[in-house]
Amino acid sequence: MSRRTPIKARVKVCNKSVFHLQDKKADENELSIGLIKSAKRTGQLSLCNRGLGTVPENVWKIDELVMDDTREVDFARSDQGNWWNCEPLKMLDLSSNVVNTISPNVKLLQELVTLKLHDNALTSLPAELGQLKNLSNLSLDHNKIKELPIEFYKLTELRWLSISHNELNIIQADFGDLVMLTFLDLSHNKLPSLPPGMGYLVRLVELNLSHNELMELPPDIVNLRDLKKFNISNNNLKKLPAMGELRKMEILDANHNDIEQLPDFYGCTALKEIYLANNFIKEITEEFCDQIQHLNVLNIRDNKLEAIPENISLLKKLKRLDLTNNNLNKLPRNLGLLSQLQSISMEGNKLSFVRQDVIRGGTDRMMKYLRDRITEEVVGETRYESEWPDKYTLKKSQSLTVPSRDLTLIPDEVFRTAAEAEVHIVDISRNKLQAFPKGISILSDTLSQLILSSNSIENVPSEISRCSHLQFLDLAKNCIADLPIEFGGLKNLRELVISNNKFTKIPRCVYELDNLEILLAAENQVTEINISSDALAKLKKLAVLDLTNNSIISVPPELGNFTHLRSLELMGNCFRQPRHAILAKGTASVLSYLRDRIPV
Repeated sequence: MSRRTPIKARVKVCNKSVFHLQDKKADENELSIGLIKSAKRTGQLSLCNRGLGTVPENVWKIDELVMDDTREVDFARSDQGNWWNCEPLKMLDLSSNVVNTISPNVKLLQELVTLKLHDNALTSLPAELGQLKNLSNLSLDHNKIKELPIEFYKLTELRWLSISHNELNIIQADFGDLVMLTFLDLSHNKLPSLPPGMGYLVRLVELNLSHNELMELPPDIVNLRDLKKFNISNNNLKKLPAMGELRKMEILDANHNDIEQLPDFYGCTALKEIYLANNFIKEITEEFCDQIQHLNVLNIRDNKLEAIPENISLLKKLKRLDLTNNNLNKLPRNLGLLSQLQSISMEGNKLSFVRQDVIRGGTDRMMKYLRDRITEEVVGETRYESEWPDKYTLKKSQSLTVPSRDLTLIPDEVFRTAAEAEVHIVDISRNKLQAFPKGISILSDTLSQLILSSNSIENVPSEISRCSHLQFLDLAKNCIADLPIEFGGLKNLRELVISNNKFTKIPRCVYELDNLEILLAAENQVTEINISSDALAKLKKLAVLDLTNNSIISVPPELGNFTHLRSLELMGNCFRQPRHAILAKGTASVLSYLRDRIPV
């Protein structure tokens, strides 16, 4: 029998114990001279996954360290290691260790922008952390932190903050001082409530509050108007506030709560996905279907639903619908009209009129069954939809919504009925109106939102000033060239949309709207930006200004002093400065550029 040639293993065997615990001296040795030199050259230092129990003291003093170097002059030598090429430390990664304390000397790293401390054993943070004025990104996930020091809320330059998987049971109202945050993750903690100051974080784009012990949300949470992703799943919430102010929200995850009824979603025009599984919701209302006709995903499984309204057919863009494990005993006939539906789940209901083999047959089988039920009654349904809503419907929804019906005239009687029902929202968009509806003034005591976009309106009457409670007005995509001087009497107006019209300048009356926060005037022929004291400078609360695709010849440098602007859009105009590259960097860069050009 031939002997096999022994094969030498290429894997190196480490004699170091898997559960080896380093002492402080071993921790200090992890910061090698090579790492220090690299950090001083690049401004970045990574000590992640080194088994550290303590942070080497030289980490905090790394900007002050002077490396020994030869004193001989060698002109052929590279000067990469010399002091004049040193970068201050801007990124420090201490993640995936077993560090339980951070030294107060962290305050020495004044240029630090990114600090990674996730996956450690921290139980607290030093107060001195609040002195890092340039800190923009901070990760503290997977630690054992119970409370944040009051000095923490001085980190006003934070843009990205993640404190998930800790033991936080309280956050102070000062959290609202972190106004630059765009991303915040507080999931997997023990928070029973949130302070009211959370509403000041108006730049947040993504907010994760899941897996806490929240009983309710603070009322001002709806002020987060830039929010796109909102996760409040796995809490103890019993109800949700009206979501209409969250106009940019695209995804809402409220699974695993104690919610009993659907909130008001009117105004959530960007909402694409809603997750409400494992709650106690008993009804999908007609108003809900009316408000979110642009929805793509609705997951409302494991609730107490007993019926679905016929106007579920309004959700024409719905692609996924999960109604599993509810108390449904029948389905609306119009469910078969949802032509884009790709997935529908209905197992676990008591559908007496649908055979079990159809339910188990998948989406295609179910949709075929539903479409087969639709007969000539669809004609009657179409005729019903063309009629004006009755007083009961208006009273229940508090809104008069008749979009996309090719309307050229609306009888005053319709507005009188709406006034009796105390309607506060009117949507007559995407019709063929050539004149401003005169009956609008009948609703002057209650009207708060008016949408007249995509019509052929040429003039706005002075009677509009009677609607003193109006907060949102959309006149986009019409033929309007000016607004009446009485328009300035709408002192409660917060958002005005006049895009896609024929304005050559911003009407003088607009500058009288003391509470205006959002002005959208794109796609017009505006030629100048009037920043004088009796014009744009009067709008102290203005946060969003959109002048895209106009005919603006020059941008006054003094516009850079309007630091209260959160969003400034100037693309598509004929001015030369600022250039496209500056505009592409965002509002803060544009305002800074303009300030630098203000003559002394």
